[in-house]
Amino acid sequence: MRRTQQQNIRLQRNPDGSGYEPRRVTARSKKGRIKRQMFAKLRTTKYLKTAASADSASVQFDGKVQRIARVHHYGLRDRVSRKGPEVHYAERRLLGVNDEVETITRDTLLRWLAG
Repeated sequence: MRRTQQQNIRLQRNPDGSGYEPRRVTARSKKGRIKRQMFAKLRTTKYLKTAASADSASVQFDGKVQRIARVHHYGLRDRVSRKGPEVHYAERRLLGVNDEVETITRDTLLRWLAG
């Protein structure tokens, strides 16, 4: 399940298959624009953790990046830097359940129950 979430983040798409909203183009110029992928470190196993108990399993972000992921996931307002301006971030769903995740989960559970 974690690999599916990592793949969605790498491909810059929401769990429903739609693409992320692109970064905002700066008003000054395109000269200093950022060309790398968003959330490159967030998808690593250092930050994207799996947790399991007797009756549940989850994929979640760990540590301080949890706040950053929440702001982007729900499209909230946050400061760019500690003393920087407050900006409204576009909603980019980082984690979620789609048909593929449901199928993988069901198949894994059925294999486990079959023994």
